[in-house]
Amino acid sequence: MFLETRDEHFITIVGWNIRAGGGVRAPWIAERIASWRADVVALSEFRGTPASVWLRERLASDGLAHQADTVDPMDPARNRMFIASRWPIETLALAKKPRPDGKWLPVRVAAPRPFVVSALHAPLFVSGKKHRWRYTVLDLAKRWRHGPALFIGDTNTGKMDIDEESRVFSGDDDAWFDAMARAGWRDAFRTLNPDTRWYTWYSPNKGNGFRLDEAFVNDALWDRLAAARYEWAMVEGSTRRDAVSDHAAVIVELRH
Repeated sequence: MFLETRDEHFITIVGWNIRAGGGVRAPWIAERIASWRADVVALSEFRGTPASVWLRERLASDGLAHQADTVDPMDPARNRMFIASRWPIETLALAKKPRPDGKWLPVRVAAPRPFVVSALHAPLFVSGKKHRWRYTVLDLAKRWRHGPALFIGDTNTGKMDIDEESRVFSGDDDAWFDAMARAGWRDAFRTLNPDTRWYTWYSPNKGNGFRLDEAFVNDALWDRLAAARYEWAMVEGSTRRDAVSDHAAVIVELRH
């Protein structure tokens, strides 16, 4: 069972864009989450469709029984956010949140040393909403009064050169990362691995890689950060990195 194999010295948090609600890949998604021994999982592109509902139930049976989501029951096929935890959680009601609705889910995790996890998924640049969305996140970071926390998920953003195989990112993208750091929220992977190239999504047309998924850890939680890494969910017998999802998962480990 999942809970029998978890490491009691660390808290493992997984942020993952599961692609279009999971579909027929939902059992593989559940198996990979179990193999990572997740204590908290924050999923992007979760839906109210049968595959996502099945995944919700499977994660609960694996010990992640405390759950919250932003699914709209009137539009269950729309991509939303989902968090599951082995400890009780409480959704935070913040006065300001990024728009559009449903792309941001902050919860307080009642671990022995509580902390906040905010699952996030930035709109695409072509939507015309990405700039305002990012700077609302930055404003929340600057005004944060809720203690130890991390923001984790698919920002659709990286830094110039180091996070791209072909030129997509801009000085505005770099400025956002720098402003987050000045506000006390460090990009965990890049801070721990300043020179490492690691891509979390590849263009289906040209095959170019980009790092689009991050975990931002605030100063109040930073001393507990033990590791931050990425993993692809491979399927046995397949060489496709995107057999389970087109995104790699971002995995953060905290000290208890």
